[in-house]
Amino acid sequence: MPTSRQLLTFFLFIAIFLGCNPVFAETAETMDEDTHHAQNGIEWPGVYNGFTPCDDCKGVKTTLALNKNNSYMLLTKYVGKSEREFVEKGKFTWDDKSSTISITPRDNSTTRHYSVEENRLIQLDDNGNRITGKLADRYILRRNDMKDSSKPHSSH
Repeated sequence: MPTSRQLLTFFLFIAIFLGCNPVFAETAETMDEDTHHAQNGIEWPGVYNGFTPCDDCKGVKTTLALNKNNSYMLLTKYVGKSEREFVEKGKFTWDDKSSTISITPRDNSTTRHYSVEENRLIQLDDNGNRITGKLADRYILRRNDMKDSSKPHSSH
């Protein structure tokens, strides 16, 4: 269980990351209103969390922050294997024909694919296909909407 200091550090890190909106030159491709239906049709920027399967650990605690300028930050921690948290930053691109994104780290090492849906991302395999099998539902990252933290809590 993370300590309150670790949680505070994490949320401050995310808040700073989401608050920074560096200016990048926009191309005609990013300005095209008719492409990227999911990009324009749903509220996709935000922080997504999940606990994905792992072959040699209990699971991978995953946090993926998507920004409007098509940059991302991915935090992963291999639970039961290491206390180290890995940080990856890069850019993502939208597929013109579907509601999928491909995230590519700054070092261009490994591209990952996600299907973008309302309030969730579904991790895809290396070929851009949905992962099937009994663990398929564990490849879903759910959106953590920090803007709605002022909503009243329901009584228990």
